[in-house]
Amino acid sequence: MTQSSAVTDTIVTFAAGELRGEAQVVLTESRPDGAVIIVDATPFHPVDHTWPDQPGDTGVLVGEVGRVSVTETEMAARSDEGEFAVGAEIPIKRGSEGWSWFVAHRIDATDAPDWLTVGSTVVAEVDAARRAALSRGHTACHLASLALDLAVADLWRKDPGVDALGSPDFEGRANQSSRIGDDGSVDEYRLGKSLRRAGFDTETFAATLLEREERINAQLAVWVASAARSRIEVDGPTIVDRRRWHCDLPEGEAVILCGGTHVASLAEFSAISVSLDLNDPQMLVMTTTAVPAA
Repeated sequence: MTQSSAVTDTIVTFAAGELRGEAQVVLTESRPDGAVIIVDATPFHPVDHTWPDQPGDTGVLVGEVGRVSVTETEMAARSDEGEFAVGAEIPIKRGSEGWSWFVAHRIDATDAPDWLTVGSTVVAEVDAARRAALSRGHTACHLASLALDLAVADLWRKDPGVDALGSPDFEGRANQSSRIGDDGSVDEYRLGKSLRRAGFDTETFAATLLEREERINAQLAVWVASAARSRIEVDGPTIVDRRRWHCDLPEGEAVILCGGTHVASLAEFSAISVSLDLNDPQMLVMTTTAVPAA
């Protein structure tokens, strides 16, 4: 059974670091893999269906007479013709015209409880510890990619474009996937023919892998010691409005388009380090590990 009222794009507050907010239920849908609850405004961050790097938040929805656990938070969309899709079912990119866009809170039940109906008021509460760990993981991921770009800048024979700090953009050219977890991430970079044609010296990179790893970790140590400010800038309040991560690094302000969550300062880390794995000569795997400040 589906219940819904007239709905507009979900208002989100996670970019400001919010973890709790009052909301009104605007849609519920029964599903065998967990009912979906949509509210008008939420602090929950959803996993993106096109670039699922950061997992969705977990937490609870609390009503006057009960509470339910939110086991996953995903993107959802409904077309002007009434087609409704959640997560990987969504057939188009986020923000495409002719669709309304939502944050879907999935619960561990096939149907919403009787008290959780369209029009009811709930308090949405995010699991704060998990959010903090994912935020550290996402910020560390961006910093590691910027440090990687710096560490391999001398290996380009052609101009590949520049990253957020003006370095040759290895990240943009080679990254194939990124998976963010609690206090870290795993990124994969394709080192194939297309990258060599673009001017990158993969042979020298492979021969100097340990040196490159040491350069990255030295740079990350400098950035962590700087305790630089980190923030998210938003173009608007809804889930489809663009968001950008800003970090005031010693080399200058880095600005990266990003829909995830982040720390407020690099003082929240005691260390960030990476390990580089080139067991497959065609694929670099960079594992980033963040250690929270005490």
